Amino acid sequence: MSGINGQPKVPGGEAKFIFEQWHQTVIERDLDALMNLYAQNAVLETPLAYMNSGARADGTIQGWEAIRSFFEASFAQPENGLGRWYRTGRHHASDRQVVWEYPRVTPQGDQVDLVEVMDIDDLGLIICHRVYWGWKGFQTLLTALDRKPQ
Repeated sequence: MSGINGQPKVPGGEAKFIFEQWHQTVIERDLDALMNLYAQNAVLETPLAYMNSGARADGTIQGWEAIRSFFEASFAQPENGLGRWYRTGRHHASDRQVVWEYPRVTPQGDQVDLVEVMDIDDLGLIICHRVYWGWKGFQTLLTALDRKPQ
């Protein structure tokens, strides 16, 4: 069975590929390349889904088209204050999941701290993407909701 782009599957290979390519496509704001990493029935779970929904739904975005619309809107706001996209390069990967951190403290100062967790399907595509926010991210969300931490 072949993996991403017809290449032979290598244990952990899809996870490492996703780790490298997801970050790069976001930095470059390459929507088409980013969406090539997601399965048609993928789910994205992030506090931003909650923030950007007038209905304040459950924080999930379901399906390729909805995820594409979410990232398209995000890319249209390049100065959204969410971070510098600094990461150390460390990640944890298996053949079906990859996890990494965008740490709060960077060489240029604080950024929104996130942990990305991505489950990968049999075709090597992201099927479930969860974003967990740390303290700095939580403060950013509170500010966006016009609240201040106590």
